[in-house]
Amino acid sequence: MTVQELLSRVSSRELAEWIAFFELEPWGTEVEDWRAGLIASTIANANRDQKRRRRPYEPQDFIPRRDVPTKQIEEQSVEDQIAIVEMWARILSAANQEGGR
Repeated sequence: MTVQELLSRVSSRELAEWIAFFELEPWGTEVEDWRAGLIASTIANANRDQKRRRRPYEPQDFIPRRDVPTKQIEEQSVEDQIAIVEMWARILSAANQEGGR
């Protein structure tokens, strides 16, 4: 839905109420990730060997990071891509030959 469609269907008062509700009870992927991280950290801490890992796990340890990469990634040249495909072809060929024995 576009902003124009939203504004044609929802009054500004209702939109303001939804915004206020979101401030009180947020929803979406960030909240879901936090909830899953909390569950994962609880399970990990219940099964943690305290001698091997003294620091308890935290929800952030299990939440995917969505940081913007600071380092610019170089584009692969056509030659690099061909070399990668050839490498995978050799690997798969060797695996098939071993599997056929």
